[in-house]
Amino acid sequence: MAARIAPAHVTDIQQVLADHSRYWGERDLRDLHLLALVQEFGETCLVARSDDGVLGYLIGFVTPGGTGYVHLIATRDDARGSGLGRDLYGAFAEAARRQGAVRLKAVTSLGNKGSTAFHRSLGFDVRVVEDYNGPGEDRVVFSRAIG
Repeated sequence: MAARIAPAHVTDIQQVLADHSRYWGERDLRDLHLLALVQEFGETCLVARSDDGVLGYLIGFVTPGGTGYVHLIATRDDARGSGLGRDLYGAFAEAARRQGAVRLKAVTSLGNKGSTAFHRSLGFDVRVVEDYNGPGEDRVVFSRAIG
């Protein structure tokens, strides 16, 4: 199941949304799939395609301060454990670097142990930030320099 990583198109994300549970299981994160991000930050929104459709994707952008921010990353259930998430992050880091990013950042909820383990394996610093998303909305924040 060889995947080609390329800039995402809105139609890719629509395909993901139509098959949402294969990427996110029981978690309903459809509201976080902002098509405007794909429209406006196309070079840093990436999709891994095979002949069998979208195997994984990453929605991200570069902030004016030089941070490559990953808003969402997911792999389809049949592509997990293949290194595809790592490959998507690598491709994103390269795209972000071309746009002047010097560091990467991502955020998740406190209970998302899978995301925390994944980001640790990629060398991210992990810290809990109280009220990150408003009062009582603590988040786990991942950060690392682009190496």
